[in-house]
Amino acid sequence: MTNPDPQLWLNIPVRMVCFDWGGVILRICRSWAEGCAAAGLPVRGNSASPDLRVRRRIAAEEYQRGRFTTAEFLRSLESIVENVYSQVELKRIHDGFLVEEYAGVDRLVDRLANTANIETGMLSNTNELHWQRQHADSNASVPHFPTASRLNHRHASHLLGHAKPGHEIYRAFERHTGFRGPEVLFFDDLADNIAAARAVGWRAEQIDHTGDTAAQMHEHLQRHGVFAR
Repeated sequence: MTNPDPQLWLNIPVRMVCFDWGGVILRICRSWAEGCAAAGLPVRGNSASPDLRVRRRIAAEEYQRGRFTTAEFLRSLESIVENVYSQVELKRIHDGFLVEEYAGVDRLVDRLANTANIETGMLSNTNELHWQRQHADSNASVPHFPTASRLNHRHASHLLGHAKPGHEIYRAFERHTGFRGPEVLFFDDLADNIAAARAVGWRAEQIDHTGDTAAQMHEHLQRHGVFAR
């Protein structure tokens, strides 16, 4: 992955720090088996097979682009997994994919909120059910993850109708926020999403979701001049 020439950034300070959600702020499951385990359910039938994995991914991508309602998504999943799980169980698995916030990210976001001339944002490939988890559930049936709700500008694929790494979603973020090009410093855990952000002119840094994400971002924020060294 090629980094843009830093000389292009010298006279344009960062004004927007934008986060991906899963893999950067929030630890997530990375496989069907992990999601089932998080929901307290076994892997049943052929539900983890490569063929059904592809079909589940296609349905999930439609849902995260806002092309399926939640009800349509759960019905589709029920059919894809050959009815070995009920829709209630599938929602439990879907909920289970969101695990916990990474340690220290809340403090990082709070520090950015108190940093002069910096706005914060989020650009996430997500869906309606997961998006709601940024706020406390009215009956506390599932945990919520409040750090994202403190960001100034939150945008999601299912609301914008586009998904990363397509360039359209980055341009939509620019239109909605008024920040563009090297004014934006973006953190994501996926190489394709970082490459696309750099292709539209953003500063972008890949985060290792298996490590200390807050520490990695703190180092990048220092290097890009947002935090003093």
